Amino acid sequence: MAATLLFSDLSTASVTDRIIAVVNTELIMLSELKAEMAGEERRLQETYRGPELKRRLQQAEYIGLTKMIERKLQLQTAKTKGVEVADDEVQRAALELKRQGEKVDETDPNDKKNIKEQLLLMRVVDREVRSGVMVTESELQRYYQSHQNRFLIPDEYRISQILILRKARETEEDARERASSVSSALKRGADFAELALKYSDGPEATKGGNIGFVRQGELLPQIERALSTLEPGQMTEAIQTSDGWHIIKLDEKRLPQFRPFAEVKTEIQTLVFQQKTEDVYQTWMGDLKNKAFIEVKF
Repeated sequence: MAATLLFSDLSTASVTDRIIAVVNTELIMLSELKAEMAGEERRLQETYRGPELKRRLQQAEYIGLTKMIERKLQLQTAKTKGVEVADDEVQRAALELKRQGEKVDETDPNDKKNIKEQLLLMRVVDREVRSGVMVTESELQRYYQSHQNRFLIPDEYRISQILILRKARETEEDARERASSVSSALKRGADFAELALKYSDGPEATKGGNIGFVRQGELLPQIERALSTLEPGQMTEAIQTSDGWHIIKLDEKRLPQFRPFAEVKTEIQTLVFQQKTEDVYQTWMGDLKNKAFIEVKF
């Protein structure tokens, strides 16, 4: 279906309805495509102008018509294969959608038809695609080996902090001097935990300043830069941020490591299953198109 309709037809209310595609024995009308594309057309018109708007509208139109044709083929397959959805299932699905905040009227024939079609589509894809997808242990291992960076745990630091905040009626220089005084005491050998308990304004002060483990990328850039130069047991100078003055002690450093396979196996299984399902779906969809009579009319 390598064709593009003139999108100006869609945005012209006075245009006469006509057939724009034939899918086996079923028709797709221009009015159906207009209804399908109404929301996307408005969104694009709010964002783009001129030639770019025209290009994006034509692209959206092509994608929209392609999806409508694929939906027709899938629903036809569901009918051929005897896939059915009972009325009470439609009712339950409508109530669940309403519970989730969707605007659904379970008494509206159009809403009921749309919900039934969605259930049929899910059911036929489950039967024709997902049910045949299997993931082997060797595929999981292969994915793990070829995507190791995805499972990399960056540097981890176990740190303690003394945080000095500027107090009421105190200048920034006063706060800096207090932080500098604490830093000097630490250099003379004072106990970090004791000074944290006595001087720190941070919530972790009662624990001797102990924050615990944090990962690379979770800290403010200026603190992370200072930490990267430290060895365990060493402390930073007083570092100013928008929060105040920080003195950080590096208690322990863990080098980057990969999460073990056993820990990520379920996650990998989901990823590989999704990937394989998409591949099988595209093959199945291509086969439906190849066997179907599809004509796009201009």
